[in-house]
Amino acid sequence: MKIVSFKTAYAKAFYDLNIEWLETSFYVEDYDQEVLSKPEYYIIKPGGHIFFAIENKTVLGTVALLKRGNHKFELTKMAVLPEARGKQVGQKLMQYCIHYAKEHNFQHLFLYSNKVLANAIHIYKKHGFVEVPLEQPNPYKRSNIKMDYIFI
Repeated sequence: MKIVSFKTAYAKAFYDLNIEWLETSFYVEDYDQEVLSKPEYYIIKPGGHIFFAIENKTVLGTVALLKRGNHKFELTKMAVLPEARGKQVGQKLMQYCIHYAKEHNFQHLFLYSNKVLANAIHIYKKHGFVEVPLEQPNPYKRSNIKMDYIFI
């Protein structure tokens, strides 16, 4: 498995993986639909990044770093192909993002999630994220937890 940066050819996989995950786990918000439909416009063009885990030409998973300010990024839109779940694809993508953030001198890396995703919350904590107060309103109706990465 290798991790690669966004290419237009992967835009459909970015959309499909995230829509599948959202429909299975929660629901698709208008904001999600808009961003997922136009990732180059909403994520890449403003200075963000999208990464893909690929094996044998198959996209196994994806994640985005959405620019939210100067050296401030949201880890978001992480989704894994259903048949690849349990193979640590998400963890590898997250580790890649953390390494990328350190390498590029990010000052703030954060994410929004939901406490019903106990395994995900455990993994985030294991990799250095800590819970912080969730601002209101927050950008996602389904979110009930915000976490910051502690740079060491």
